[in-house]
Amino acid sequence: MSADRQQRTIRCMVAKVGLDGHDRGAHVIARAFRDAGFEVVYSGLHRAPEEVVQAAVQEDVDVLGVSILSGAHNTLIPKIIEGLREYDAFDDTLLLVGGVIPEEDAEHLKELGVAEVFGPGTSIQKTIEFIEEHAPDR
Repeated sequence: MSADRQQRTIRCMVAKVGLDGHDRGAHVIARAFRDAGFEVVYSGLHRAPEEVVQAAVQEDVDVLGVSILSGAHNTLIPKIIEGLREYDAFDDTLLLVGGVIPEEDAEHLKELGVAEVFGPGTSIQKTIEFIEEHAPDR
């Protein structure tokens, strides 16, 4: 971790996109991120990709973590990537996806620019360490 990173708080948004109504995991992650010292914004349920992008840009987040269990990741995540690019925020935002994502879909999402895909059973500590190591320096 760089000296600059030790002196600033990492800002994260935990987002639920689409019709996915399962938010327990998102709440657990948001709480763990807060406990780790991150500043956390939670989007709430049933957000459109455009809403998530606008909120992430307005909140000037370092990390955008999208929790998706609906199976619509191949449709919704590319829209988020496109939106972040339109706002010139993609290169300054670490994009993470969590949920039940088949391995071939996870690889495809990474090819599109998702930094990492975290599936069921991933330890929260592993996610926190990934963020601490990869969050953009500003």
